[in-house]
Amino acid sequence: MRGRRQILGGDAVEIVSAIVSALPGQRERLRAAMLGLPGVEIHGETRDGRFIVTIESTGKASAGDTLLALHRLEDVLAAALVSHYEAR
Repeated sequence: MRGRRQILGGDAVEIVSAIVSALPGQRERLRAAMLGLPGVEIHGETRDGRFIVTIESTGKASAGDTLLALHRLEDVLAAALVSHYEAR
């Protein structure tokens, strides 16, 4: 199965913004896990574990693929897509 990067083409720029909520008590672990994903940047964070993040496509993964990986992180309670931008 082809990934989004292959479908979009290697020169595509893709940026996603999302709100991510950590499971109770897991804010620190989730922050570290998200920063380990390619293209993820955290722009804001609350004490109760909500994050404002952007994900930009990289040579390693498309933003869409990274968003899917973020959804699968163990400490994620919820993740909501806010916006998606794509240019070729």
